[in-house]
Amino acid sequence: MPANPKILVRFNFPYNPVMAERFAREADIELRTCDTKSPDAKVWPDLEAAHVYLVSSTKDELPRQWFVTGELLARCPKLVCISTSGAGYDTVDVEACTKAGIIVVNQAGINARAVAEHTLGLMLSVSRRITETDRRLRRERGFAREELMGHDISERTIGLVGIGHVGTRVAYLTKAFGMNVLAYDPYVAADEIARRGAQSVSFDDLLARSDFVSIHCPRTKETKGMLDARAFGRMKKGAIFITTARGGIHDEAALFEALKSGHLAGAGLDVWDKEPPPLDHPLLTLDNIIATYHTAGVSYEARRAVAAQGAEQVVGVLKGGRPPRLVNPEVWPAYRARFESIIGVTV
Repeated sequence: MPANPKILVRFNFPYNPVMAERFAREADIELRTCDTKSPDAKVWPDLEAAHVYLVSSTKDELPRQWFVTGELLARCPKLVCISTSGAGYDTVDVEACTKAGIIVVNQAGINARAVAEHTLGLMLSVSRRITETDRRLRRERGFAREELMGHDISERTIGLVGIGHVGTRVAYLTKAFGMNVLAYDPYVAADEIARRGAQSVSFDDLLARSDFVSIHCPRTKETKGMLDARAFGRMKKGAIFITTARGGIHDEAALFEALKSGHLAGAGLDVWDKEPPPLDHPLLTLDNIIATYHTAGVSYEARRAVAAQGAEQVVGVLKGGRPPRLVNPEVWPAYRARFESIIGVTV
């Protein structure tokens, strides 16, 4: 190891070993792994020496003191880059990083195929009542098949809230079923939405016309709570709600009421306000709910791709490159000067 290595710090969450293998091929990179159960005093020396913090995106698994906040950044003067473990950055105060001249990078789009496939799995399972049938078949006899009759998804309408990496992939897959695809995304022009395989509509129009409403937007100040009682009330009677985005975008209590009342036919939920949800969560009492544990993007293939490409992005950053998945591009001028003074490499 050289006298002045570029130090990367992560916590001991499961990840594919290709990440460490990629870093090991760089003679000037040292990867340090901290234990989330270690005393804070044992962790701080590594973080204070770090140039890159590989932070978990999972807000309910990472201890709060290791979230990327202004207070943490003040104790870590050598940090130049925060790299999240997924597309989300709920554990990172991006504004504080920008003020400090630190770039934030994520892994947006790398696991889009896995998330899109999971979305289709939830749609099919809820609409055809596959999981509901499985549960009942394991505990009862004497019921008719017709009691568990579902609906085909072919030639029905899906409304995508957000048409980024995942939404675009979902649009492509649902077209194979002959579905009509609508999309609401205020950050994408109508002609680009059409190029991605959907018809651009307003949020209210999407709710009113869709047989399935599927969420694929990030959780921001604008999207938090956007699927509330009013929104669920605007959806078609008998529609199905699907989300593989982030907990907090939909109001769980309002969704429960919309399902319990019979206004909505079912829901497929991969994300929750608190993950995992408590065992006594009201939504888990409903038979027409398919519940998964934020696993849409967690396949063997997706985890490997995220680890490999995430490592490649960090290596590129430390060599002076501009990362392809930069969350706060406005920081670039300040970052360049800071990076060159700390790392000694021209950007």
